[in-house]
Amino acid sequence: MHYTKSQDPAVQKQNPPPPPPPPQQSHQVPPKPVADQSEAVPPPLKPSSMGPSQTPVQRSDTILGKPFEDVKSYYTIGEELGKGQFGVTHLCPEISTSQQYACKFISKRKIVTKSDREDIKRDIQIMQHLSGQSNIAELNGAYEDKYSVHVVMELCAGGELFDRIIATGHYSERAAASICRSIASYEEQQVS
Repeated sequence: MHYTKSQDPAVQKQNPPPPPPPPQQSHQVPPKPVADQSEAVPPPLKPSSMGPSQTPVQRSDTILGKPFEDVKSYYTIGEELGKGQFGVTHLCPEISTSQQYACKFISKRKIVTKSDREDIKRDIQIMQHLSGQSNIAELNGAYEDKYSVHVVMELCAGGELFDRIIATGHYSERAAASICRSIASYEEQQVS
């Protein structure tokens, strides 16, 4: 093998490297070592610390893919209208117009899988796409905060079809046909 003079092990034993220089007295605080570069990333800005021309920072953990907004800035949360598997629906008048809406509060604690997140986002996109169709509740807005996703939609005060069937006991053939036509009309619009 061929070594240069500084690489030769025999020469290195005879001439050990010089000792490190003594530490200098400084008034500066040495920087903290960072083990992982992800720790060096500053936390996202809070709205209160942003200037007037800055917009909220979009968080990567959002379900809707947009900055957090407080639904209470636009709507007054009223009485509970019902409960479901993922959330609770409240009467929700719009502050600026007093128009009555229903707001479904979907708790993020119940959205546990990636599939749940995708389902919520897809349902909202479908409602946006179907906007303006007859016999379908109109979506008025979707908001998200740290704890919930809020889906604001047209208030349908007629009640649940299932509840109406149970309360009536039975429908005449004519009444049942009318309901089936409404459902079929909706399905036909989706296919075409």
